[in-house]
Amino acid sequence: MAQNHSLSDFLASAVDAAKRAGEIIRKGFYETKHVEHKGQVDLVTETDKACEDLIFNHLKQLYPTHKFIGEETTALYGAVELTDEPTWIVDPLDGTTNFVHGFPFVCVSIGLTIGKVPTVGVVYNPIMNELFTGVRGEGAFLNGNPIKVSSQTELVKSLLVTEAGTKRDKSTLDATMNQINILLSKVRSLRMSGSCALNLCGIACGRLDLFYESGFGGPWDVAGGAVIVTEAGGLVYDPSGKDFDITAQRVAASNPLLKDAFVEALSE
Repeated sequence: MAQNHSLSDFLASAVDAAKRAGEIIRKGFYETKHVEHKGQVDLVTETDKACEDLIFNHLKQLYPTHKFIGEETTALYGAVELTDEPTWIVDPLDGTTNFVHGFPFVCVSIGLTIGKVPTVGVVYNPIMNELFTGVRGEGAFLNGNPIKVSSQTELVKSLLVTEAGTKRDKSTLDATMNQINILLSKVRSLRMSGSCALNLCGIACGRLDLFYESGFGGPWDVAGGAVIVTEAGGLVYDPSGKDFDITAQRVAASNPLLKDAFVEALSE
């Protein structure tokens, strides 16, 4: 293993970093927010930036040879290519719009890829005090208790979660709503939580049955949650049904029993 560290070391380091960042989020959640716009409806706050700095500084001290990809540093300096090197991929505050509005679906997401494969995942919601963790080959947990995906087999009894994204041009909105209209006729109901990472964790612990999203920010939205879903017995894949690509800004997730029917519904 890289630099003679074990996966359990990496997990402990990520949990520590997430909890430290969580303290900043929890404090800022109840204070006046200073908000900037990255796009028409895409927001960033001082808390996003402070959390990313804290997480990166903490992990870089422990693992100076590792690579790092973060949402806010990418916004400032441009995209970093994902390589086979151990790479920490961080969304310091997933659900920034929720954070700004005081809606408690916010989290820190930390993922470690090795050989481009998501290997360690930590997603922490400090407002609801929920810590989701997963390590490749070792299972997934919520606050230390094992979790697993739902056993649902029928779309019509399934709870679907997706997101509207941040683009507001007519063609994107039309495509988004058309897909939702088709799916709503096939599933029990629809949710939009505002956090890609927490949506994946909802699949992992069986609260949600189906998830898809296209056009999200980048690999930091899915790097942590993808490990957690897989280790909870779920599948993470491209909405077309093809293999999941962490860099493609397209993701779907479900239990294995629903995948084929879900992919077919997404293709209509």
